[in-house]
Amino acid sequence: MSSAPVTIPEYDYLIVGGGAAGLSLAYHISQEPRLADKRVLLLEPEAKDQNDRTWSFWADEPLLFDGIVAHEWTQLAFRSLGFERVIPLTRHRYKMIRGLDFYRFVRAALADNPQFTWVQAKVKTLDNVYHKARARTTAGEFRAQYAFDSRPPDLVKLKQPQHYRYLLQHFVGWEIETSHDVFDPATVEFMDFRGEQHQEARFIYVLPFSKRRALVEYTLFSADTLPQAEYEAAMRTYLEELGVTDFRIEAVEIGAIPMTDHPLPTTAGQHVFNLGTRAGRAKPSTGYAFKRIQAHSARLVAGLAATGHPPRPATADQWQFRLFDTLLLDIMQRQGEQTSRIFTELFRRNPVERIFDFLDERTSWVGNFQIMNSVTPWPFLRSIWHVLRRRPGKR
Repeated sequence: MSSAPVTIPEYDYLIVGGGAAGLSLAYHISQEPRLADKRVLLLEPEAKDQNDRTWSFWADEPLLFDGIVAHEWTQLAFRSLGFERVIPLTRHRYKMIRGLDFYRFVRAALADNPQFTWVQAKVKTLDNVYHKARARTTAGEFRAQYAFDSRPPDLVKLKQPQHYRYLLQHFVGWEIETSHDVFDPATVEFMDFRGEQHQEARFIYVLPFSKRRALVEYTLFSADTLPQAEYEAAMRTYLEELGVTDFRIEAVEIGAIPMTDHPLPTTAGQHVFNLGTRAGRAKPSTGYAFKRIQAHSARLVAGLAATGHPPRPATADQWQFRLFDTLLLDIMQRQGEQTSRIFTELFRRNPVERIFDFLDERTSWVGNFQIMNSVTPWPFLRSIWHVLRRRPGKR
């Protein structure tokens, strides 16, 4: 007696992960008419039903998700010991999107679209097989022409500290309501380095939503996280200096974003492409990722629509900006307290629009020279020596 052959579900595209990177790619696909006949499977192990994070970014052109921007700011403040400046934004706006708003928006947009299938499952393995991508999951096996993997990279296994730099951008934030007017809702406190640096890069970051409500974060660039009480003590000190002693904590945000020059591949074979932090979309020197994820999604979808295949290379990253990121990471790793001085020089000697373009990797060689010429060269020259000898600098 013979058994019937097992049928394995097949799709055109398989997206692993329902966070910022996976859902962004799915939404970009849904907006491309030339891909309207493609069947897409989304695999996500957890229901995204909480506001687990926020994404902030600057932009000077419309984005697909502008409709769910929770707040935007027209001014930016930078502060360090001996230098403070509130800068009106002309071409750019600084914006914030709440994670839950994003998840709900994309799910609602795809809910009635028959080309998308959602399965709540954890992916055990994802590999290339039989000229396709194969996912083995807790809900069974699935195959697709291409798979897009947004799971975080396992940097613990990948780590090569003798060759690359590994830091975290880590923070604790409180969304608070005060009993009296404190904040300027038009001005984001981008970096406030006036606190003790402890041989690291440490600053306060504030997103004010009204005169009495704001997200206040204590942020560090360093190798290790702190006990939560230390973040909270720094925020209390900052608020006390503003004259705030009576406030209510409405929400808490905790995060740690890998910042590394370890080369994170954008592909894992002919049929598996990486997304998000797995593909190095968190900018190594700042941790900003949301706009880089959108650009990556748009590039992938444009290639799929034009040729039927993802583009190669999958990103448009340029080598000189990877080098600039590595140099700053090297300085942060061996002399983190220098970060305050470097950013002070940047904001003292450059228009903010040039700084944003540089961090967006949109500047020309002229703009790059203007940026590099505005900072004290010696720390960067030392880091260039470390890069040439392929050894991260040490304190």
